[in-house]
Amino acid sequence: MIKNVIIFSSMFFFIFSAYSDEIFSNYKKYDLTKTKFKLNVVTKELDQPWALTFIDNNNLVITEKSGGVYKVDIRTGKKQVIKHGIQHIGYDGESVGYSQGGLLDAYFNSADGLIYFTYSHDFKEIMLGKKLSKASSTAIARGKLVGNEIKELKVLLIAKPKQQSNKHFGSRISIKDGMLFASFGERDKGMIAQDPTKHPGSIIRIKTNGDIPKDNPKFMGKNAWLPEIYTIGVRNPQGMTISPHDGEVYFSNHGPRGGDYIGKAKPLANYGWKDIAWGGTEYSGFSIGDTPFKKEYDMPVKTWVPSMAISSIQFYQGEEFPEWQGDLIVSSLYGQSLIRLDYENNVIVGEEIIFRDKIGRIRDFEIGIKGNIYIVSDSPRSYLWKLSK
Repeated sequence: MIKNVIIFSSMFFFIFSAYSDEIFSNYKKYDLTKTKFKLNVVTKELDQPWALTFIDNNNLVITEKSGGVYKVDIRTGKKQVIKHGIQHIGYDGESVGYSQGGLLDAYFNSADGLIYFTYSHDFKEIMLGKKLSKASSTAIARGKLVGNEIKELKVLLIAKPKQQSNKHFGSRISIKDGMLFASFGERDKGMIAQDPTKHPGSIIRIKTNGDIPKDNPKFMGKNAWLPEIYTIGVRNPQGMTISPHDGEVYFSNHGPRGGDYIGKAKPLANYGWKDIAWGGTEYSGFSIGDTPFKKEYDMPVKTWVPSMAISSIQFYQGEEFPEWQGDLIVSSLYGQSLIRLDYENNVIVGEEIIFRDKIGRIRDFEIGIKGNIYIVSDSPRSYLWKLSK
């Protein structure tokens, strides 16, 4: 048995090595940018911030995993508490122990003036023995910011089935032409991501009012698919953006130990988790599948080994750094880096580190109207930072 494991591992290493120079990118080998910049604090005392979204040219809404929501004036740093009634499970173990859950993404949609949220939904179910159930689901809700309160809150979707897991909720939102795309993690359940009758491990697509588009895969001959599901086979996608080059929705996905990638949300696409792991392995070191990629699955745009724990992604558009125009900015948690992917003719032709090891694990960023980049890190005593020239 041991001999067979050694032979299999050796074969996987050989296959991996054949791919590595050609396919995988190593962020540790990137050069530092030559672009001059400044990092300044805008505001302090943020507790595990998760998302930023501009509601106008001067004000950001910021979510915290623990449930806090703030409006921050980027000119003065003034921070105001926003009240809300989002029924989320806490991330810190004080309620039911969901270490990766909580209040997650926020996305302001200028077309309807509403803010869309993702979060780990708390079912508040009482089990036998009068204990709270630990089951939860990634969920999407929207509401209107009136003064300093979210009103007219409406839950659009709660992932099915609910899971007893504290991991891999995802999730990010993008809205394109009235369609809401959101990423749902597979809740550390592996092959559930290959089951389109279940939401975990998928990219969903719904209308902003919660209705189902009639050109989703379910209505393209995939009768068994849940009507909201658009793309399957993802692990824990936590970044999403729309490309100014081809108009498509791009998302970033956490691999296991290696195998972070950026892909496109396309109808009927399948990225292969957990039959493959894009060059990643189990945290124990054991291989996942017998090859990093398979032809029956969709190929990522870019894949990283080792993992940097890719978080948010956005294409740069602005005046502050004109040399970055149209390039993809990528943030990382484990790598503690902000990275630029150089785009030419819709192809990545180079990479560089903008900065690393300066503000900790970078969770999210937003690009302001003038092209300054506003950044938050994943820590209990986080700041809102401004990157400018």
